[in-house]
Amino acid sequence: MEIEIRTPACEGYGLCAETAPEVYELDDEGYVRLKVEEPISPELQQLAGAGARVCPVAALVVRE
Repeated sequence: MEIEIRTPACEGYGLCAETAPEVYELDDEGYVRLKVEEPISPELQQLAGAGARVCPVAALVVRE
């Protein structure tokens, strides 16, 4: 699994980081970034997907 981050779409809501803090965090400017390397490990795939799904502006795209 890989995650595409569409930075221009990110509005810094932080729901991804709240849902999956092991996978996502907000940088100093308030944009999402990955805390883990890709491909996402099997142990974190469910969390990564959940974090992507809660993004209200679809800034995260999951690629299987």
